[in-house]
Amino acid sequence: MANETTSSTISELYTEIVAEALFVASEQSVMRGLVRNYTIAGGGKSVEVPIYSTVSAAAVSEASDLSNTAVNPTSVTITASEVGIMTTLTDLARNSASRNVAADIGRLFGEAIATKMDQDLTALFDGFSTSIGGAGQELTVDKIFQAVATLRQANVPGPYFGVLNPKVAYNVKKNLTNTFVNPNPNDLTNEALRTGYIGNIAGVQIFESSNVDGTTDTDNCKGAIFSQDALGLAMMQDLKIETQRDASLRADEIVATAVFGVGELHDSYGVEILAESVIN
Repeated sequence: MANETTSSTISELYTEIVAEALFVASEQSVMRGLVRNYTIAGGGKSVEVPIYSTVSAAAVSEASDLSNTAVNPTSVTITASEVGIMTTLTDLARNSASRNVAADIGRLFGEAIATKMDQDLTALFDGFSTSIGGAGQELTVDKIFQAVATLRQANVPGPYFGVLNPKVAYNVKKNLTNTFVNPNPNDLTNEALRTGYIGNIAGVQIFESSNVDGTTDTDNCKGAIFSQDALGLAMMQDLKIETQRDASLRADEIVATAVFGVGELHDSYGVEILAESVIN
């Protein structure tokens, strides 16, 4: 029969969902590539990340003995937990769809896992020991330079990254595209005009993510400038897709899960930014 569900159609469904979900999950997460990544192995659910204090070198005289410098690291524990999503796809829905519903589900599931990961990581911005801006204050390029200067003055190791809510990032783009502020014809101003990409400001790659939460209302949003060593992501199981046939329901259950944990490694390695958007 033309619309009969067989083991081959289930296999094709699974393959399409997995391919799309894995691609979208890796591409849609802004934060994953901006933090330190660890793998949880060996049967446990957590990883111990060693944290080292800064040590200093000193001048020594010829043939003189060096004194011992104690290196006693502390550690941060990142514990993983499971996240997941499930839907039921009926044969009728799949066979009557005008587009590739399997790929659509894969994309939705990949986006859901990536969003959860970004939300968990950006929620850690609250733990940074320094913050600038405030409710009702518009974000300017000057505040980004201020945040970067704070990190550099404290000898925080690079690279640095910035993640802003798009509504707040708009304020920066607006300033960059003001020809009275920056009239040069071939610089970041024109890139912002052409593509809306903020780019590199003060040596920091700036990214936008709607997964950066607002605060007390939708107009005030948080963001941060931070070192890659500020936050950690520990993966125990990357995105996993499973399907199960329910013959009596004439449907397939599709389940997506991932097991990961996030943690703050150095609270002084980031500067939280609080700003208000001028758009609703």
